[in-house]
Amino acid sequence: MQYAIKTAPQYTEWNDMLAVWQAADDMPVFHSAWNFDHFYPINVPDTTGPCMECWVTLTALAQATKRIRVGAMVSGVVYRHPAILANMIASLDIISDGRLEIGLGAGWSEEECAAYGIELGTLKQRFDRFDEACAIIHGLLTQVTTNHAGQYFNLTDARNNPPPRQKPHPPICIGGNGEKRTFPNVVKWAQHWNYAGFDLDGFVAKRNALHDACRAQGRNPDEILTSIHQPVDAENLPALEESCAQFKEAGLGMIVFYLPPPHSPAILEPLAKIAEKVG
Repeated sequence: MQYAIKTAPQYTEWNDMLAVWQAADDMPVFHSAWNFDHFYPINVPDTTGPCMECWVTLTALAQATKRIRVGAMVSGVVYRHPAILANMIASLDIISDGRLEIGLGAGWSEEECAAYGIELGTLKQRFDRFDEACAIIHGLLTQVTTNHAGQYFNLTDARNNPPPRQKPHPPICIGGNGEKRTFPNVVKWAQHWNYAGFDLDGFVAKRNALHDACRAQGRNPDEILTSIHQPVDAENLPALEESCAQFKEAGLGMIVFYLPPPHSPAILEPLAKIAEKVG
């Protein structure tokens, strides 16, 4: 099983995040490091606090590290035109020397979209847009020119040059549990699926449903890495170790240690010991 870290760029200081990523970069047990794509803090009582922008911080963190793979888990396509996002992906893959992981999601924050005048839309509209965005991003990362005529986006002989370093493209991670709308995109485009939850039973049920969807479309389920977030409570690391062991036994591919602010590299050593012990 692989292990990763995630630092939400909210209620934190840049130098603290930087210190954590650089320390993790020096610890081979950590496969990757992730941030998230939001403009307001999430999952907290006060959403008026500080939250740094995803792709600017991700680019800086990629430049400040050498080994660890980097990504946003996940980037909401509602915030950026997919052709622009594809160009961002290609450039950052070059800048990181082929260490980028692509995280994509349909988007969900009504508060952010209302504040910024972005049309989030109904669930159906969000996923119709997401379907188009996934196809466009994949096309621009793998083809010389891309054409697309859709309800939300229209491209004519669109180019993305230079292309990404990784071929055919950086690994795509799609997050979410929806069997009707999310899973078809995972099966068609992704190399990595992130379960939107923390519970073992829920993960197993959704993982099995995803594998059924893969087989129905002739896709080998083993081609798709599975991951979950594990929030880190420094005061209860034995429970975290037990949870990691249970997920490994269930066949999970990667644990993403979700680090709480304030961020400090001191938490990495005990997490590395858990990873090495669980294996």
